[in-house]
Amino acid sequence: MKDFHGKVAVITGAASGLGRAFAQKGAQLGMKLVLADIDGDAMSDVVESLAATGADVIGLPTDVSDATQVEALARRALDAYGKVHLLFNNAGVGASGLLWEMSANDWSWVLGVNVMGVAHGVRVFTPIMLRQNEPAHIVNTASVAGLISPPSMGIYNASKHAVVSLTETLYHDLRRVGAPVGCSVLCPAFVPTGIAEAERSRPAHWRNESPPTASQLLAGRELRRAVRSGKLSASDIASAAYDAVRADRFYVITHPAIMASVRARHEEIEQMRAPTDPLPPSPEQR
Repeated sequence: MKDFHGKVAVITGAASGLGRAFAQKGAQLGMKLVLADIDGDAMSDVVESLAATGADVIGLPTDVSDATQVEALARRALDAYGKVHLLFNNAGVGASGLLWEMSANDWSWVLGVNVMGVAHGVRVFTPIMLRQNEPAHIVNTASVAGLISPPSMGIYNASKHAVVSLTETLYHDLRRVGAPVGCSVLCPAFVPTGIAEAERSRPAHWRNESPPTASQLLAGRELRRAVRSGKLSASDIASAAYDAVRADRFYVITHPAIMASVRARHEEIEQMRAPTDPLPPSPEQR
């Protein structure tokens, strides 16, 4: 997919961070935009700001963990524009801390959004793209946490490894049927976005009654510090993602320095060694 002008993009998690940057870049390229986010008020602000620049954009509050809401998002896109050419399965959340201290609600929330949100997007939108029989593309947002396994990020790591594997399989399946539909998996490292504040969007039915543990508080502080220190902006990541779509490139690794840790992990698997910590401990953890 090389031509974006006039094409239709659906973007989940579009109210902030990478999703908002994907929408802004799409608007610059002349795309018609369908934005989705669980935070309806914040999403409406993004829709209004983009519309004020002349963008053709609509939005629909959507909890991507709910299959029926993703199906409603697809109907809204087709009712408005008739087609879907580019899908960013981008909505994501995180919970961190020692793995055995994570609650059942933590698991349900993170896997529901990060894994099932992508699965619902693929299940609902891929048939639409196949029926169109014209160039289209799906970008699934994973993370470097889908390529390595940092400590105190167990649920997030598991969810992003699932997204990487799901997208690799999608790539093979699309080619088996000879579809003009491409896909990419986006694996950024730390980027200054709102991922460290994802707790604010946790639905009431997945909230924890118990206060966070010491490990969870420490992991949260470490995550906020790492996110703030990110050298690339959300706009930089968005540009890299659109470049990958244009080039039909599958792996989108925006922070190449992480590849040393990826190679080390692969070597450990090949040589059947125990895994090493891919991230050095902070002073608080020593």
